Amino acid sequence: MLILTKSIIALILGFIISILSGAIIIFLLKKFNIKQNVSKTLNERHAKKQGTPTMGGLIFVLSTLFIILCLYINKDLEVTYNFFIIILIFISYAILGGLDDFIKIVFKNNKGLSILTKFTFQVVLALIFFYFFILVGNNTIIDFHFFQIDLHFLYGFFILFLLVGTSNAVNITDGLDGLCAGLCAISFMTYGIIAWNSSYIVGYQEIAIFCFIIAGSLIGFLFYNFYPAKIFMGDLGSLSLGATLASIAIILKNELSLILIGIVYIIETLSSLIQIISIKLFNKKIFKKSPLHHHFEELGFVESDIIKMFYTVGLLFSLIALIIYVWH
Repeated sequence: MLILTKSIIALILGFIISILSGAIIIFLLKKFNIKQNVSKTLNERHAKKQGTPTMGGLIFVLSTLFIILCLYINKDLEVTYNFFIIILIFISYAILGGLDDFIKIVFKNNKGLSILTKFTFQVVLALIFFYFFILVGNNTIIDFHFFQIDLHFLYGFFILFLLVGTSNAVNITDGLDGLCAGLCAISFMTYGIIAWNSSYIVGYQEIAIFCFIIAGSLIGFLFYNFYPAKIFMGDLGSLSLGATLASIAIILKNELSLILIGIVYIIETLSSLIQIISIKLFNKKIFKKSPLHHHFEELGFVESDIIKMFYTVGLLFSLIALIIYVWH
């Protein structure tokens, strides 16, 4: 079957199952009162979102896993070792994020797991990923195109940085209706195209199909999550998406592509970091509010316009990444 046909079918499957499961999951979340507690530090527009169902990440996580399972049972998809590692990270971080969301809901605040507890779990998961990654003979070389560097045991710390950093960066980006889901859909489609062109990687076809399935599931989720959102993805969704993007980049040996494909997540995280440092050291704010999307809100930008602007930046840099990593 043609690559394009497989990609489109995977995208459509993800979209349809996500749309169907979304209606059921939103109904159940409302029934069991699984609702978002909006931070009081945000503006009035966000205060109106108080009580919106959360943990919506269940929609695209369960939809993706259901499709993967059906394809596996039907022998249309093989679970290779590399693909297994990605699925393991996808599920593990979803569970971690779900636990964080559950604590927030039970105690009706936005604290959730402590930073130390969450970081500890993320480190453990990164170590497990590194163990399986090395076990199958993957190398520890980073390719800069012009030259290569073998990090040896330091590659483990590099993986830790990517998994923890990307999962938290995507989590920080999840602050406006549809912002994170749309950007991640673009990112996963980009990695799907890169995966199809990575035939030297064992299981590259399965990874590509997975990317398009989850992209389709995210687009289906956007039907409910785009402004004004009927549901939020919660940490269950954002932590899982970020870590999975990082794991795919690592498995495909395109680690540095995250700089381009994840440029919006990086900018959002840097804006928060700069704001914290500036307040701590100089008692002065650089941005009206961080992360950056809230800064634009304070400047008077309409929420939907901010989302479109960030989508455009994400798409532009993803296209640049495709030129570098595919069209060469």
